[in-house]
Amino acid sequence: MDNELWTAAQLAERLRLSLSTLARWRVTGEGPAFVKVGRKVLYRSTDITDWLLAQRHRSTASFSAPRTGGGS
Repeated sequence: MDNELWTAAQLAERLRLSLSTLARWRVTGEGPAFVKVGRKVLYRSTDITDWLLAQRHRSTASFSAPRTGGGS
């Protein structure tokens, strides 16, 4: 199925994360997009794939603190 729905528990297990991390990401907007069906939180497989692709990096340099200007 192209757009399978995953529960938060399924996604947490697959990504080896805690449910509380996923809950925090939903509040801060850091994690994959999600849908609410009543009180249930679900994740579309396409949204998970899109989010994972956006997390790709080729170098740890992208995590370095930005350089500030100035100096001599």
